[in-house]
Amino acid sequence: MAQESFHRLQIKSAICANFWYKDDIMFLEQLGGNLIQGVVLGSVYGMATMGLSLIFGVLKVVNVGHGAFVMVGAFVTLFMFNTLGLNPFLAIPIAFLIGLGLGFFFYYTAIKRLLQAPELATLLATFSMGILLQEVVKLVFGSEFRGYNWDLGKVDMGLTVLPLSKIFACLGSVAIALLLYAWFKKSRAGTAMRSVVEDSEGARVCGVNVGWTYALSFALGIGLTVSSGVLLTMFIPVGINPYMGGAYTLKAFVIAVLGGLASPYGAFFGGLVFGLIENGSYTFFALIPGMEPFAMTRFLSFVILLIILLIRPTGILRAK
Repeated sequence: MAQESFHRLQIKSAICANFWYKDDIMFLEQLGGNLIQGVVLGSVYGMATMGLSLIFGVLKVVNVGHGAFVMVGAFVTLFMFNTLGLNPFLAIPIAFLIGLGLGFFFYYTAIKRLLQAPELATLLATFSMGILLQEVVKLVFGSEFRGYNWDLGKVDMGLTVLPLSKIFACLGSVAIALLLYAWFKKSRAGTAMRSVVEDSEGARVCGVNVGWTYALSFALGIGLTVSSGVLLTMFIPVGINPYMGGAYTLKAFVIAVLGGLASPYGAFFGGLVFGLIENGSYTFFALIPGMEPFAMTRFLSFVILLIILLIRPTGILRAK
């Protein structure tokens, strides 16, 4: 009788062990899939933050209206797809040109006059730019949520299934980051911009038009930001509205600090790290009963920002 009871206990233990083993395997598979998704999304986050870091690195201006410019890129995509019937990726160069135009306009009407003013002045100016853009887009398109349906199929990655549009968005982000790197290293304008970052007065003495370099830097940063809005719509095709930018402003500041606030390249790699943390933490938060994973990932963003500022305020990459 004792042997039979012991045998039954062994069977129950084996069943329980098998059950927990399967649960562990499922959790690891889910975590792995989310991390892959995080890398893909993080590349777009990084590209979206490069403009913010570029503007701060050259002009020392913190663009708190960053998310509104991302929103403009999203609406450019929406208009080109739903109204003109064009491929969303064709919106990237159009969004970039619109961003350049907005950048030059805001620089010469506001930012140029405030470069020597206290930092709070430029903060208020960029905040006002964001509010202005939101209200103009609301006036033209309305305040309701909009979206578009662009299905290219899906790719089975083993641990997860990714829409092809998201993969293209990731590749597009990497390509834009590489183009920016080559432009900085090979072009005269890029060299001039790097010299202004190192020593604006020295660059002026050497014949660099510092005023034009400032204007170009601001316009280029805004152009990159608006272009990133196009790529982000591959992840939120039904969440486009005039006030969508707030969440991306928060994420961009965390990513910028993570990678080094004045380093566009650091911002790109910071985006990859942030994407991994955001999607990976979602997997763990989802296991906790009564906890809202999305809200907790946003809370974690603030925690990460605080820790980085305390431990390594220069970010992952210190180089400009």
